[in-house]
Amino acid sequence: MAASASATILFDGVCTLCNGFVQFVIRHDARGYFRFAALQSELGQALLAAHGQPATAAQVASPDSVILLEGGQLYAHSAAVLRIARQLGGPWRLAAAVGGWLPRRGRDAAYRFVARHRYRWFGRQESCLLPTPALRARFL
Repeated sequence: MAASASATILFDGVCTLCNGFVQFVIRHDARGYFRFAALQSELGQALLAAHGQPATAAQVASPDSVILLEGGQLYAHSAAVLRIARQLGGPWRLAAAVGGWLPRRGRDAAYRFVARHRYRWFGRQESCLLPTPALRARFL
């Protein structure tokens, strides 16, 4: 069951790498802290707009970042990934701490490089991830 306080991860619903990342978070999020929504969904777009970041048609068609909505703030690129890892605890918290020592400009450049090539390297799915009935409550 989801924790009373939660954060929402907005992800590219047709990206194989992004769907793998969501599955990774689900496996390591024992507290059920994170909820999920595809950036291509109406709800994902509404959440962005509600936080002052309305998505353009190009951004909806090919989002360039996982976005974390936590505590009323939006986090993108490496900042989002590091905050997510921190919440997972254990070795992921340590990895986030080490990653946080790297300059943000370099972290984000590496993130954008992978994001730019993710469909070519990892593939693209025809449709968004369909959660199992047990996980459906964590997807918005």
